[in-house]
Amino acid sequence: MEYARTLRELRAARYQTLSVKDELRSNLIRKLRAGEKLFPGIIGYDESVVPQLTNGILSRHNVILLGLRGQAKSRIIRLLTELLDDRIPIIAGSEVNDDPLQPISAYGRQLLAEHGDNTPISWIGRDARFVEKLATPDVTVADIIGDVDPIKAAKGGHLLSDELTIHYGLLPRANRGIFAINELPDLAGKIQVGLFNIMQEGDVQIKGYPVRLPLDVMLVFSANPEDYTARGKIITPLKDRIGAEIMTHYPRELPAAIEITRQEAWTGRYEIQDRLIVPEFLREVIEQIAFEAREDNHVDKHSGVSQRMPITVMESVISNAERRALLTGDELIVPRVADVYAAIPSMTGKMELEYEGEQLGGNRIARDLIKRAAGEIFEGYFVGIDFSRTVQWFDEGNKLLLADTASASECQNLIEAVPELLETALIPFDFRRSDTAQLVAACELVLEGLYAENKITRNEEGSYAAVTKARKDRRGMIYDDLTETGKYS
Repeated sequence: MEYARTLRELRAARYQTLSVKDELRSNLIRKLRAGEKLFPGIIGYDESVVPQLTNGILSRHNVILLGLRGQAKSRIIRLLTELLDDRIPIIAGSEVNDDPLQPISAYGRQLLAEHGDNTPISWIGRDARFVEKLATPDVTVADIIGDVDPIKAAKGGHLLSDELTIHYGLLPRANRGIFAINELPDLAGKIQVGLFNIMQEGDVQIKGYPVRLPLDVMLVFSANPEDYTARGKIITPLKDRIGAEIMTHYPRELPAAIEITRQEAWTGRYEIQDRLIVPEFLREVIEQIAFEAREDNHVDKHSGVSQRMPITVMESVISNAERRALLTGDELIVPRVADVYAAIPSMTGKMELEYEGEQLGGNRIARDLIKRAAGEIFEGYFVGIDFSRTVQWFDEGNKLLLADTASASECQNLIEAVPELLETALIPFDFRRSDTAQLVAACELVLEGLYAENKITRNEEGSYAAVTKARKDRRGMIYDDLTETGKYS
């Protein structure tokens, strides 16, 4: 495609400028009519966030996404660029993407006055029309709006009050594009006032000089709902100018959470991808950990538990299984529950604990979350199945150690000593008894489920044994059987 290089060519092509919000709206309508997916890679929001955001764009609103960490707010904001045109024309050399048909800067107007129809035109892509800033307390007016540049004034022979001496900030440079601010409440009040003036009046004062900047910008913000309040963190006029407040959320169903982790976790490791098998029930256990953490009273609800937690846990689980295969020489790499315990360092940093949780310690909290998550998934697969003979074997004083470094064949040999464990572990799944590594993973799920039901106990080394008589009737007691010594409870 040939692009106009001068204003004369642009006019000859009958180019018409759309405001950025009209442009977003037009391209959104086209995608909706064509049945295209609006935000590829965003899972679990089709019935909640996406319709609300679509309405906001159709209404030409500035929007804010309110949600806890790890809810894909930044990714959604960046995907808005897909609704921009491939390219738009600007006056060549303009810092603020001046529209050749209606420039807003002194530079653009001056160039147009000098060259007329021969004014040079440049074309910029959609990525260059997106500007993003993380709000922090040290952000200044100069960063966002701009400042007087004495060097420019000296080199050009201009007065400091001349608009040509301005070094434009991020917001003017986002003209005819999308300007995003993450964590809006952290922005100082005077910066919020500057944003409001731009949105409301189209002007701003820089070093005391009034500058008229009728910017054409789609403003998108993100914030934690706990901080987005009228308690002084957000000035009321700015809040009033935001057209749509859209609440994001964590995955509401396990399948959506599994799909997100499947998409985001680094599992395509070329050295092992042909040998890696991640059992579906283990994916469910990993996701259930996050669901349990979000409901746990020892975890700070205001901070939330990011969806990044199951993603990093999955990566660590696979790495531990890969390490085991390197040590044992196993051909297949099949993660199991022992690998989830090995991934605890990937959990503890993702949870902000309440006071009582801090007293218990992140390690103990993580162990209990694994136990409860495995218990939930176990019940889903093995409801109504009798494990009395397996439990009786432990009650007779037998123990079973399944270390996370033990090979699949070694674990199977140990498991075969436990009555009916292998046979019952096969019932819900379609793999064969010869699928050693997967069978061992299923058996570990059974053992962890029995542990969650307080029918057997487990120590930190991964050794299962009988529950003491005093605890036989204490199912559901949280943290009772977690110790830091590795001894049995």
